[in-house]
Amino acid sequence: MMDADKKTCIVQKIRNGTVVDHIETGKGLQILSALTGALDRTMVLAINVSSARMGRKDIIKIEDKYLEPKEQNYVALISPNATIVTIKDFNVVKKDKAQLPEQIKGVIKCKNPACVSNREPDIECEFRMISKKLSAEKPNACGARRLKCIYCEHETEV
Repeated sequence: MMDADKKTCIVQKIRNGTVVDHIETGKGLQILSALTGALDRTMVLAINVSSARMGRKDIIKIEDKYLEPKEQNYVALISPNATIVTIKDFNVVKKDKAQLPEQIKGVIKCKNPACVSNREPDIECEFRMISKKLSAEKPNACGARRLKCIYCEHETEV
């Protein structure tokens, strides 16, 4: 709903759940699709929203859903400048900047088809972060984040 006086978009607050804010434009749908059970809940995905800090951004609000550590790692991989906000009884109880961990397990698959993690069902893909660089020209955009598979040492860029 648009508020004509303020020219801003008004979205209903959530009682309990998670807000993922400051998502790089165009990455919201990708993040939303990786959040377990999010599509079964009341949620809002705002794409290409005006932002003083970023210019444009995406935002996700999910009622009655709190992100698991794996999901938080995925958010950090896709949009490292995102903010993850935990809401309880309409109040912000926790606000964290997405953090890229040194080790990432079970979040993405190794692109090497010969990797043991792709052949053995009991082995989850696990990567070590080897570069967390963000683009110098676009400080709010994703840059080269390089990961190395701990099993086959295949490197991948996210």
